[in-house]
Amino acid sequence: MEEKSRKPSPLTVVGQAAQNGPPPPRRLGPAGETLWNSIQAEFRIEDCGGQELLMQCCLAADRTEELAATIDEDGARIVGKNGIKEHPLLKHELAARAFICRTLARLGITSEPLKPIGRPPRGY
Repeated sequence: MEEKSRKPSPLTVVGQAAQNGPPPPRRLGPAGETLWNSIQAEFRIEDCGGQELLMQCCLAADRTEELAATIDEDGARIVGKNGIKEHPLLKHELAARAFICRTLARLGITSEPLKPIGRPPRGY
C-alpha cells in the first residue's frame, strides 16, 4: 500500500497567552504582569497607543509594589533628626497609584455603567 503524504493541519492550538491578548512589549514584574494580563483578558487593547498607556500603568504598578514593600519594611513613620515624620516614599507611592487610576480612566476601561440605563421593557 502506498503511504499518503500528510499535510500539516491548518488548525493550531491556541494557548492561554493568545487568549489573553498580546504579550507585554517589555519585561514586567509580578504586579505589572498581573495587571497587564487581567486587563488584556477583559478588554483586549490592541492599538499601539493604548498598549503603551497600559504598559506605563503596569510599570507604575511594579514600582508601587516596590515602594509599598519598602514602606512596610521601614514603617509608615520614621524617626529623623527633628523627631517622627511620615516616610518620604509615601507621597511617591500615592502619586504612582493616582497615575495608574488616571491612566486606566484615560483608557476608558473604568467608565462602564454600573447598571443599565432606563426601565426594563413591559412583560418583564
